[in-house]
This record gives sequence, structure tokens and C-alpha cells, in this order.
Amino acid sequence: MGVVTAVQAKKLIKWGAIGMAAFYLLNKPADAAQTVHGAFNGLVTAGNSMAQFFAQLT
Repeated sequence: MGVVTAVQAKKLIKWGAIGMAAFYLLNKPADAAQTVHGAFNGLVTAGNSMAQFFAQLT
């Protein structure tokens, strides 16, 4: 009964991360918005870099 399976550990980590994100969002919404904005900018930069790379291949 005391053994935690990999599936149980994965669920625990997932729900823990969701709980921490919700706590962060509710307690510091401006910081959470800045974090999302930074992550989005990172994705856009990565996409632009990949597009530039593939354009150079042709």
C-alpha cells in the first residue's frame, strides 16, 4: 500500500504543478502575466529562428 507507482507519481506531480500555477496566478497576477508574456515571446523567437533556418536551406 505504501508503494507509489510511476502513474501515481506522474498524477501527483501534474496536479501539484497545476496547484502551484493556480496559486501563483491568484496571488501575483501581474507576475504571472509577465511569465506568460516571456514564455510566449520565447516561443515566437524560436519559431522565427526555425523559419530562418529552413529558409536558408533552400
